[in-house]
Amino acid sequence: MRVLFVEDDAMNRRVVKDMLTIVGVMMEEAADAETGLQMIEIDRFDAILMDLRMPGMDGLTAVRHIRARPDDKARTPIIVITADTRFDLRADCLAHGANEVLGKPVAMEALFDALGDTLAANGDLMI
Repeated sequence: MRVLFVEDDAMNRRVVKDMLTIVGVMMEEAADAETGLQMIEIDRFDAILMDLRMPGMDGLTAVRHIRARPDDKARTPIIVITADTRFDLRADCLAHGANEVLGKPVAMEALFDALGDTLAANGDLMI
């Protein structure tokens, strides 16, 4: 399984990569949304983990770009990982096309559960 994590904080990327490595998931990294969108253009991922607050393009805008694609990459499962604590955040992310929302710091069990549930709901492999 290959996952793309779009996150501007290198330490957050490292922590999630270490978690995913434990179960054999390969993770690619993008430090900003624009780079993430370029990577999606040229490669295929089983799931995308997306931060919301990044310099330049924010995560919700990136999610909308992915969902607007004319190809099957538009259906790639997207899990938002954010430190944002707004009461309406989950509903807002789901309305913009995210499949799931996790808070930071993300717990390993929550990450694995979200990936497994999201991929199962999408008809894809489970971890």
